[in-house]
Amino acid sequence: MFTKVVKAQLWVYLRPVQHTSTVYLQILRLKPVTDEGSRHIRIRSLKIELNSRAGHWQSIDFKHVLQNWFKQPHNNWGIEINAFDPNGNDLAHPFMELRVLENNKRSRRNLGLDCDEHSAESRCCRYPLTVDFEAFGWDWIIAPKRYKANYCSGQCEYMFMQKYPHTHLVQQANPRGSAGPCCTPTKMSPINMLYFNDKQQIIYGKIPGMVVDRCGCS
Repeated sequence: MFTKVVKAQLWVYLRPVQHTSTVYLQILRLKPVTDEGSRHIRIRSLKIELNSRAGHWQSIDFKHVLQNWFKQPHNNWGIEINAFDPNGNDLAHPFMELRVLENNKRSRRNLGLDCDEHSAESRCCRYPLTVDFEAFGWDWIIAPKRYKANYCSGQCEYMFMQKYPHTHLVQQANPRGSAGPCCTPTKMSPINMLYFNDKQQIIYGKIPGMVVDRCGCS
């Protein structure tokens, strides 16, 4: 199975300081311990002016590093992130935003229709929809800033993609009292999210039911 890194972003949150100061951010890749020299390889070194009493987000593109790790996993010994103020205080709070595409050679049954805005399909179908948190003004969400949520729409004809036999039987037994099957999500998946809670603490969690993977009639 081949894994392609679509996006890899290293985010480092520099904690607030009492006074405006210079912060030195250093990102190192680790290598096996040997008798020859250091086991650190410098990836990036930054000098950042940090305002007093205000935190700062620093973003570094990490795609090439992660892609090499997937190609040569035996070389993955981790990374080391250092961010210190002039007094030697550790200010770094890092996390990684990663999106990969796995190409599995095994065939997969397509149990639902996928459409787009130009499709002429009238039956129950899954359509793409991107949710933009920044457009909502939800600044408490750190990552992702947007994601593909998808939605279901279309007609549910007689016995077309009905998830449950119950749906068909109720419609047959009581056609006047039943509104008929509706095009709804039949499979959903979570997304990983990084956000601030009401105490301004950074929380990482998996939020269920955020992505429509498949649509059907029920």
